[in-house]
Formats: sequence, structure tokens, C-alpha cells
Amino acid sequence: MNKLLATAGFVAAAIAWPVGAQTGAVAVGTAPGKAAVVETTKLTATIAAIDKTTRDITLKGPQGNEVTLTAGPDVKNFASMKVGDQVNAEYVEALTLELKKGGGLVVQRTEKADAAGAKPGERPAGAVGRQVKIVADVIGVDPARQTVTLKGPQRTVDLRIPDADQFKRVAKGDQVEATYTQALALSVEPAAKK
Repeated sequence: MNKLLATAGFVAAAIAWPVGAQTGAVAVGTAPGKAAVVETTKLTATIAAIDKTTRDITLKGPQGNEVTLTAGPDVKNFASMKVGDQVNAEYVEALTLELKKGGGLVVQRTEKADAAGAKPGERPAGAVGRQVKIVADVIGVDPARQTVTLKGPQRTVDLRIPDADQFKRVAKGDQVEATYTQALALSVEPAAKK
């Protein structure tokens, strides 16, 4: 599963660099003791060349930039891809923080991952996702710097809280539950009829 996530991350980075994000959005929300940010990026490229022997696919972005990627054995239905087909990618990252007054939770880090791919005979497509959840103790509060010190299962960090209303809610002995989620979906659509 981690190999698949690493492959998807590489594909997203490789597409984003030469092709460029066509659309993107960031959403931020807060509530008492809670905060969240979600960023979505949508990318589109066209298949400019396919080498069926090496499984290399050259993608061309809207500005004419090109990148060549190798489709590993995890890419199902490779043979159905054609030059001119459109590759669509959507990448989502989200972070939520929630204050747990008084603590009581186990300080820990958990991780879940999942993947799905196209069925035989369908157009190539797939999605991968990962979620990391961390519970950390608040071991210090510094009003002068408006920071809290969080001790998690692997490290201790200082977190600046610029929102004064949110900062005043946090006390030593509380806990913070952070959830980081990332997901990538890829699909290949047939070339438009001319």
C-alpha cells in the first residue's frame, strides 16, 4: 500500500511541476476549539506519446510542457490508453485540529491507507488516500508568544495560534487531536472527437 501511495505522490508531483495546476481552492474554517483547512488541486494533461514496450507515457500540459512517466504494473488497463486521451488528476489535502479539554485520550499516532483502481475493461483510473491521526498533550502555554507546546508520540512541537479567541481556550493538561488526510484520484478520458 505504501508503494502505491508513493507512486501516486510521485505522479501528482510529476504532473504538477511541468503541467501546472489548472484549478485550485483552499477552504479554511474554525469553530470554538476546532480549526480546519482543505486544499484541492485539479490538474489536466494530454497523452502526447505512449511507449508500450517500456510503459512510458508522455503527458503534455496546457502550456506545452511535457513529462514522461512510467506506468508500473499497478496501472491496470494500460493498453486502453491512446495518444490524445486526457489525464485528469485531483489532489486533496486536509488538516483538522480539535481541542480535547482535560485530556484523557491515549497519546498516539495512527495511520490508515486505501486504494481503488479501475476494473478490467474500464478506462484507466484509480484513487489512493491516506489519513494520519495524532493525539498530543498540551504541556505548555506561552501567552507572550501566543504558542502552545504539544508533546506527541514521536516529538514535541511549538504551535503558534494567531487567533486570540482560540488561544485562550487552550490550557496545560488539554490535548489536541490532529487529523491529516491526503487523497489523489486519476482518470483517463478518451480524446475528444474532432
